[in-house]
Amino acid sequence: MYPVCYENDPRNSRGKRSASQRPPKPSQHLQLLYFLLSSLGLMVCVLAAAFAAHHYLLLSRVTCETALASCRCRLPSSEPLSRTFAYQDVTDCTSITFTFKVFLLTQMILNLVCGLVCLLACFVMWKHRYQVFYVGDRMYSLTTSEGQQQKV
Repeated sequence: MYPVCYENDPRNSRGKRSASQRPPKPSQHLQLLYFLLSSLGLMVCVLAAAFAAHHYLLLSRVTCETALASCRCRLPSSEPLSRTFAYQDVTDCTSITFTFKVFLLTQMILNLVCGLVCLLACFVMWKHRYQVFYVGDRMYSLTTSEGQQQKV
């Protein structure tokens, strides 16, 4: 059996919809706000990824040693902010540094993914606003004249 489609049925894509049945277009203000928030999100995500990368590099230069049921990690003395971090009741220093490195790598990856999503949102909004899409049944080259249309 074939479904019955009525001419003025709003569920029918071929039927004409009145202006009151069409979904409202988003206002220009909302589109601008969406674009601005997406670009702000892109900047925040890139800065957060850079912040995590900086701390990952600092953590890779840390030297750790076990002393009296604690772990002492220090930055090299050549660093301007050379400090010593003491972790009480830790017998294995590699577990601390490995956990921090995994956390920072995960944070960098997630922030970069978030930045790509925000970049995609900005790109879609920009393309929707400033690009013109030509759609039609034109099957000949744009350089040929109107009288010399190619046969398809």
